Amino acid sequence: MPMRVLYIGGTGEISTACVWRSVEAGHDVTVFNRGRTEEPLPPGVRQITGDLKDEAAYAALGAERFDAVCQFLAYDLATVRRDAEVFAGRCGQYVFISTASAYQKPPTRVVITEDVPLENPFWPYSRTKAEMEAFLMRQHADGHLPVTTVRPSHTIRTRFPGGIGRGDDWAWRMLHGRPILVHGDGTALWTLTHSDDFAGPFVGLLGNPKALGEAFHITRHMESYPWDAIFQAMGRALGVEPRLAHVPTNTLVRYNPEWAGPLLGDKTWSVLFDNSKVARVAGRFECRVSLDEAMRRSAERYRRRVVAYQPDGRLHALFDRIATEQETLGCA
Repeated sequence: MPMRVLYIGGTGEISTACVWRSVEAGHDVTVFNRGRTEEPLPPGVRQITGDLKDEAAYAALGAERFDAVCQFLAYDLATVRRDAEVFAGRCGQYVFISTASAYQKPPTRVVITEDVPLENPFWPYSRTKAEMEAFLMRQHADGHLPVTTVRPSHTIRTRFPGGIGRGDDWAWRMLHGRPILVHGDGTALWTLTHSDDFAGPFVGLLGNPKALGEAFHITRHMESYPWDAIFQAMGRALGVEPRLAHVPTNTLVRYNPEWAGPLLGDKTWSVLFDNSKVARVAGRFECRVSLDEAMRRSAERYRRRVVAYQPDGRLHALFDRIATEQETLGCA
């Protein structure tokens, strides 16, 4: 009998590739989502259309038995509390998608392994994910729900990366010759992973008894890129030379305190991820999608959706003001 796998989500930036890899592995795959994306599903995948807020539709999932339930859409404690009730005794493994941004900030070491404390004072998103992890691991320890935690870092498939704002904002600015804000001096090292590379080890954890009660990050192994190099690769994919404006991180946060989370809580710090743990359990893997290839694929998808892009005038005016003021001060 093929392994029955439920993806809550299944058409997102990370989960789409995982669904395809599951099907390639011979899994009997079901996805539960709102059905609003045009992203195609592999042949044979059963789609259940519903919303996480639809209690009746969600509770119906508990009437079935799955070997693995992969939760890609949980962002608050209430969601995983409900999952613990819905899926207790009805799944062989509950896989919670957390975040590598939950690791200690500022980092006390460059190489990150899974035993680094989950202490991020800068980003509520990361702290909430850590609280959800703690709750689920208590559920596992109590024998209530067999849990595996996966912590992606910055993982892309169709989108461009960005330190602040959305990748599409920076692509639009590049194509219009407007300055690109880069936090710091552009040399901070950042790990970008393509979802096609993420999917292999992720699927290798499903139905794997060695994964139960454990947490894993899945990223490029011990490989990062300077932010300047990331934006330059993005420019090459779009056929333009980006105008990079370097701004100290703390200065950016003074302009907009909401940027403290994604910057001080994540992207400012140079780290490398050691993926030895997931490789031991799921099998050795290689990240084959290069930075330039990832940007090329994102550019291809961007050109399809750019017609629908509506620039936020206030946001872009702020970006322009920051760049101008920093250039006047001789900082950019």
